[in-house]
Amino acid sequence: MGHRQGSGTGLRHAEAVIVERYPQLLRLAYLVLPPDRDRHTRLLRAHRAVQHSLRAAGRRAGQGEDPLAAVRAEVVRHAAGRLRGPLPPWVWGLRMWPSAEGLDEEARKLTGLTPYARAAFVLGRFEGLDEEAAAAVLAQAGAGDPTGEVRAARAAASGPGATLAAPGAADAAGAEPGTPAGHGGGAGPRPETETILHPADVHTRPTDLLLRRTRVRAAWGVTAVLLLAAGLTGATAVGPDAGLPAPYAGAPVARAALDPARLVRVPAQAWSDTGRVDFTAWPARGMRTGDRTLLARALGTWASPTSATVVTTAPSASAEPPQHPPQLLFAGDPRPGTAVVVFRDADRIVRYTERGGRRSLDFARTDDADVTTAAALTLTRDAGTARRLLAPWIVTAGVRDLGAPGGPVRPLPIGPDGTVTTELPSEAGDGPGGGGAAGRARGEGCGPRPVLEVASSPRIVEKHSFLLADLGGLLPVHLTYTPPVAGSDVPPARQPREATGPAALARWAQESCALGEVDGRAVRAVNLWDFAVTELPESAGRAVWSCTRATHWSGRGDVSIRLRPPAGDSLAVAHAESTAACGRFGQHVLAATLWRAPSGRSYQLAAGSREVAEISASGSLHTRTPGRNLAVPAPAAPAPPAVLTARLHSGAVITALDARGGGRD
Repeated sequence: MGHRQGSGTGLRHAEAVIVERYPQLLRLAYLVLPPDRDRHTRLLRAHRAVQHSLRAAGRRAGQGEDPLAAVRAEVVRHAAGRLRGPLPPWVWGLRMWPSAEGLDEEARKLTGLTPYARAAFVLGRFEGLDEEAAAAVLAQAGAGDPTGEVRAARAAASGPGATLAAPGAADAAGAEPGTPAGHGGGAGPRPETETILHPADVHTRPTDLLLRRTRVRAAWGVTAVLLLAAGLTGATAVGPDAGLPAPYAGAPVARAALDPARLVRVPAQAWSDTGRVDFTAWPARGMRTGDRTLLARALGTWASPTSATVVTTAPSASAEPPQHPPQLLFAGDPRPGTAVVVFRDADRIVRYTERGGRRSLDFARTDDADVTTAAALTLTRDAGTARRLLAPWIVTAGVRDLGAPGGPVRPLPIGPDGTVTTELPSEAGDGPGGGGAAGRARGEGCGPRPVLEVASSPRIVEKHSFLLADLGGLLPVHLTYTPPVAGSDVPPARQPREATGPAALARWAQESCALGEVDGRAVRAVNLWDFAVTELPESAGRAVWSCTRATHWSGRGDVSIRLRPPAGDSLAVAHAESTAACGRFGQHVLAATLWRAPSGRSYQLAAGSREVAEISASGSLHTRTPGRNLAVPAPAAPAPPAVLTARLHSGAVITALDARGGGRD
C-alpha cells in the first residue's frame, strides 16, 4: 500500500515538472533527435519523447529520485532510442516548425555527435548543469560512457578547454521551484537563452488544401462503407491490425503505410514521359510484385525489425519506418533461395532480403538522384558476382576492366525483369609488373576493376553512355572525368564529362586503385579532374596534377590531390574532407609537394587551376613565379615546409589545399 502511495506521489511530481518545464524539456528532446529528419517530424517526435517520459519518470520519483533529474533522464532515453511508428501526438493538415530559427543552427553544430553527447551539450549549454551533473543524467538515461559523451559535447561546444555552461550561466542562480534539490536534479544556473531558444512556439502552414478537400469528401463515403463492412464481419473476421507491429496497431495512417495494397506502383512507361528521370520513374518489377505475403513481411520487418534482423544503414541515412505508403521498385527472387524487395521512400532506398530463414534491411540515401545516379541498384552479392536491377531507361549494358583501358566492353544480357549479373572487383592485385599487358597498364597492381558501362535510351538522351563502379554500397558510383585546360590565357571552365572516351579511360586506368579508398555506401559520384600539367625539372618529362572528388549523397565532398609523373605510380599530395574544393563551388585550386628528381635533388613543385595568375612561396623558401606552375629547388633539410599561395586573375588569393581546409579564396 505504501508503495502504491509513493508511486502516485512520484507520478504527480513528475507531471508537475513536465508541465512547468515543458519548453525546456521539448528543446532537450528536439536537439537530441537525429538532425537529418525534417523539422516537422522532429518536432512531433520531441513532443512524443517528453510526454511518454511521464510514467517511467514517475516510477523513479516514487522511489526517491529527484523528479526533474528523472524526467530529464527519461526524455533523453526516449529521444536517444529508436522511436517506432507514428505514436501520438498526431497532426493532420498542418506542417509545423519551431519559431526559434537559432534552434536549428544549434542542431547543425551537433551533427556528428551521438545522441547522448547531444544531450550533454544541451544540459550544459541551455540547462546550466555542470559536467558531473550532466554525466549523472546520461547515466540514468542508459548511456554506456557518460563521461566520454560529456567530453565529446565539451569539444563540440567551443574547442579544447571549453566548458559546456553557456556564457553568463555561472552568474545566474536559482533552483527549480517546486522540485527538491538532488544530485543533478536542480535546474542549476539559468542561461539567458533558456526562454528564447526552445521549440514550444511554432510556425504552421497548411498542407495541400485542394487535395485535402477532395480526400475528405471521398473519406466520408469510404467511412460509411467500412463501418457497414465492419459491422457485418467484425464478429468473425481477423482485424486489420493482425500481424502489424504493436505500435502500429491503433494508428490508421501507419496501417496505410504498411498495407501492401497501398504501395505506390509507377506505370511501366512513365520514365519516357516525365521531366524527372530518377527513382520516382521506376516501375515495380520482379516476379513477386503481387505476392502480398512477401510484401507484408518486408513492410512489417521494416517497421519493427527483430533483434535477429541485420540492419545496415549508409552514413547519414535514416532507418525510420515509413510514414506514408512507399513506392515498390522490385519484388522477386534474383537468386534461388533469396527473396528481395526494394522500396523507395522519399530520398532513400530500402532493400529487404530473405535468405535461409534470415532477414536483413539495407538503407541508402538518394538525394537529388538523376539519370546516371539512379541508373542501377544492387539486389544481391554472391561468390564474386552481383545481381543488379537497371533503370528502365537503360537499353544496353556491358562490363569493362577500368584498369585496362584498351580492353573491350563485354556485353551483358539484360533480363526481362531488368536485371544483369556483373563481376565484383577483386581485392587481390596482380602485383607490380604482373599480369601481362593489362597488369602493366594498371601499374599499381590493385587487381581488375570491373565497371558497368551502360547506355541510356535515345528517348532520354542521344548517344549517352556512362560508367558505374561497385564500391560496396547499395547503389553503384558514377565515374566522370574533367580533362586539363590548355593555353596561356584564362580558358573557360570545363565541366565533368562521362568517363567513356579514350583519354578518360586512360587516366582512370592510372588512378583506378584510388577507388578502393572511397566509401561506396555514402558516395554518389567520383570525378577525376586533371587541373594542371607540369614540366618536371631536369627534363624529367611531364607530370599531371589531378584532384579526385568523391561527392556524397549528403552533399559533402572529399578530395585527394595526386601528382602523376611520366613513369611510376601517382604520388599522394593532399587529402581534405568536407570541402567544396574541386567541385562546382570550389573551382580554384592550388596544390604543392616536394618531388625528388632522378639525380636525387629535391624540388618544390606547385600548380594551380585555370584562374591562377601567380604562385608565391614564403617561409623557408622565398620565390614568386607568374603562371600556373612553380618548380624550384627545395631548401635543404631540415627546413620547415614552405607556405604556398596563389593570386587569381581576379586578385583573390588562395592557399595550397591541405587537410586544414586550404585551397579556397
